[in-house]
Amino acid sequence: MSTVHYPLSIYDLLIIGAGPAGIAAAYESKKAGLEYVVIEKGLIGNTVYNYPVGLTVFSTTNELEFNDGDLKPAREKPTREELLSYYVRFVLDNELNVRTEEAVLEVRKEEFPAKTQRREDEGEADFKVVSDKGEYLARNVLFAIGAMDYPRKLNVPGEDLQKVSDHFHETYPWVKKHALIVGGGNSAGEAALFLAQEGAETTLAIFRADWENNDPKQGCIKYWVKQPLEEELNEHCLKLFFLGKVVEIREKEVELESENGDRVVIENDVVFVLIGSDADLTMMKDLGVETETGKAGEVPVYDPETFETNVPGIYVAGHFTHQRHIKGAIDAAKTLVPKLAEKQKGAKISA
Repeated sequence: MSTVHYPLSIYDLLIIGAGPAGIAAAYESKKAGLEYVVIEKGLIGNTVYNYPVGLTVFSTTNELEFNDGDLKPAREKPTREELLSYYVRFVLDNELNVRTEEAVLEVRKEEFPAKTQRREDEGEADFKVVSDKGEYLARNVLFAIGAMDYPRKLNVPGEDLQKVSDHFHETYPWVKKHALIVGGGNSAGEAALFLAQEGAETTLAIFRADWENNDPKQGCIKYWVKQPLEEELNEHCLKLFFLGKVVEIREKEVELESENGDRVVIENDVVFVLIGSDADLTMMKDLGVETETGKAGEVPVYDPETFETNVPGIYVAGHFTHQRHIKGAIDAAKTLVPKLAEKQKGAKISA
């Protein structure tokens, strides 16, 4: 792939990621008169694109939309397709500067020529952003990267078999086949529910504590998924296995150990390992961004009022921060961009 060298004008804000946080930040940037660009390695709304086909998104519309009343699903709550279409149309209708299928490779602090150099006393940092298609200069960078880069692994024999997947997309290839889902959150619960409802012989392997946990703040299966799961348990297609550990995955079977230490071997055609994923924080760490342990793993340290990290000019928003839901990601962008714009305005006046 050839490298495109874009004109190296300095953007006020370069946004990495075109999910809800990145789109909201782009929209707020345009309203604030900031020079901005969004770089997305996949598609607009890429995380939503990777939801299961036909999924009903159980969040209410006011938790998913950028402006009140914009999202108008056919039923009370949108499907994956309706939400994805809304995000794409929002970018197109507002003519937001989003560049897709372009991966950011490096973000580094940069020394610029004298006539574009920011004064150190203005409290702002300048950065060079290198992608697989070009280079950019920016005074501020917002990481809105989501948390899907590194799916977590079981680290058991057989996990590298072709039938094992860390992503559930659709049910129909597995009708009348034996499916195992390993996981304790909404994604695992939804996959088990969809597979069972469409005729797959489905086993949900879950820790008892995860199944019995009813605190939505602790990442449990939400009631709107758990309730139909409990109904499916009375049917023939769904079984629940209280897991101690997965022992081994083999071509046509899986060996499991129960919470009591008993081992069983079950017939199997496909395994979905849905135990969560983590963001790639490498670029932020290379810049000197500090991290801490959050409820769902390692997260960057940032000011909850401004969403700026300990590195001046580096901001964060989205699922890989302490804001774990779409509404939090959108609200973070709506909060940080106006404050950043005021900061930029003050710096230009003092220059």
